[in-house]
Amino acid sequence: MSLYEKEITNWFKKNQRDLPWRKTDVWGVLVSEIMLQQTPVARVLPVYTEWMKRWPTPRDMAKASGGDVITAWGRLGYPRRALRLLECAKVISSDYNNRIPETEMELRKLPGIGEYTAAAIVAFAFKERSLVLDINIRRLFARAIDGVEVPTSSINKSERKDRAALIPTRNPHLWAAATMELGALICTAAKPKCELCPIANQCRWRSLDYPKSDAPKRTQSWNGTDRQCRGIIVQALRENKTVSKKELSKLWSLQPQFEKALVSLEKDGLITSPKKSYYSLPH
Repeated sequence: MSLYEKEITNWFKKNQRDLPWRKTDVWGVLVSEIMLQQTPVARVLPVYTEWMKRWPTPRDMAKASGGDVITAWGRLGYPRRALRLLECAKVISSDYNNRIPETEMELRKLPGIGEYTAAAIVAFAFKERSLVLDINIRRLFARAIDGVEVPTSSINKSERKDRAALIPTRNPHLWAAATMELGALICTAAKPKCELCPIANQCRWRSLDYPKSDAPKRTQSWNGTDRQCRGIIVQALRENKTVSKKELSKLWSLQPQFEKALVSLEKDGLITSPKKSYYSLPH
């Protein structure tokens, strides 16, 4: 049995959240993994539920328009993910006869599927062995094994090798889900609940009296950012079929930033200009 396996998996069996993508098919897992990128579970749940009712298979979604998926995406953020998911559905429908590939190598050929997402699909949808390293798992192991508060900004070769060695032979998918859940619910970035952690007595970071990281804290500001400006424009187009540039410009006070946002949104395929000085979501 691998290090911590019994303690963490037993904890998971008793404490795991009842999440819809844990009781779905491969497509449902793929959709959830795209939605959960940089987005909390609480925000994903209502959008995911409606999405799967509307597009239960890749073939169903492949028939949708860009505007359809951007509207359904709502306020999840990073709406380019919605377009990538649409592209992915089209490829699965046309090239794979509506069946999602089962290997990481094949999965990574799909639009919007990177290293982490491919590994997660292999683990959670196909219940096969893969190295799943999201930020929650990385933080858990950085603390428990390395004795540091936060992991490095990017995964290196040594970390991959060390964490791969921890994956148990039996039920590797359970290990991936359990370590992710423990990191998300207990070994949180701020105010970890060490008193509830099943491996607290084996945690190196705790034994060293919780040394603080020297890495600068990442702060995310929303107000006044390009992201906020882009989001306001896209939301206006979700609510209205077409909007004039003049009307859109009233939504943002800094005109150079507004112009920049329009250009970038059109370049990313998130909005289109069907006629001069008017904008809409893609058809």
